[in-house]
Amino acid sequence: MAVDITPNGTRGANVPKLPRPLRKLVFGIMTPLLRLRGAKILTLVTTGAKSGRTHEVDLGWFPEANNWIIVASLAGAAKHPAWLYNMARNPDKIWIKVDGRTVHVQAESLRGDERAQKYAEIAKLAPGYATYQEQTDREIPVIRLTAVPTLR
Repeated sequence: MAVDITPNGTRGANVPKLPRPLRKLVFGIMTPLLRLRGAKILTLVTTGAKSGRTHEVDLGWFPEANNWIIVASLAGAAKHPAWLYNMARNPDKIWIKVDGRTVHVQAESLRGDERAQKYAEIAKLAPGYATYQEQTDREIPVIRLTAVPTLR
């Protein structure tokens, strides 16, 4: 299992970089509203690839058996989101907060036909993802998160 960093694109949506306090405020308002509308939201916790600091980001997710599927779309931007690099650099330091619990997870990039099929399924469930792929020429990564077995 590994997270692949595919090439960034040459075009994509312009996603403004908000100052951290403003970003927290915006997401603090948006996340509960999205949940009220039925969106599945988890908090991804990673360790910074450069800083070594803990970072948290709320993301939509899609169920797959006992796994969680997330998409590194960054709203169709030309570049990958920072959390993707964090997962690739620190694969043993990934957690999610979901349904009132914290789960240590392993991340795996879906590849080839499996990735294409999963992205198509996601775009049917959430049509915004189809728009994101149209806005950029990079391949938007799809990541499977699997719970790390705990020793008992």
